[in-house]
Amino acid sequence: MNITLMTLLLAMIQVESSNNDMAVGDNGASLGCLQLQAAYVQDAAEHAGQDWTHQDAFERDKAIAITMAYMQRYATDTRLGRPVTAEDIARIHNGGLNGYKKPQTVKYWHKVYAELERMGAL
Repeated sequence: MNITLMTLLLAMIQVESSNNDMAVGDNGASLGCLQLQAAYVQDAAEHAGQDWTHQDAFERDKAIAITMAYMQRYATDTRLGRPVTAEDIARIHNGGLNGYKKPQTVKYWHKVYAELERMGAL
């Protein structure tokens, strides 16, 4: 599979929020187009040396930057011990830093994969 990170993120945005930058989910715990939680934002901000807050998840450019910083921290070849795949990125996004190992994130990956197919990215 040879897709760009941005294409993957666009598929994830569709799955997470139906492309809605102002989406609120999980009883207010998940915000924005990528449905980011406060701990995820804080973790990414710490890694990137940024002062992002949970409310920044409502701004698409910042939500994407936050997600990319989180992936730069946790979706690395060194950390996984092998090349990182689109599936790894989606499952880490969905299940946290070890989401790529969690069986419950496979269903999320299938949704993202189906969206990538719908987009004609595969």
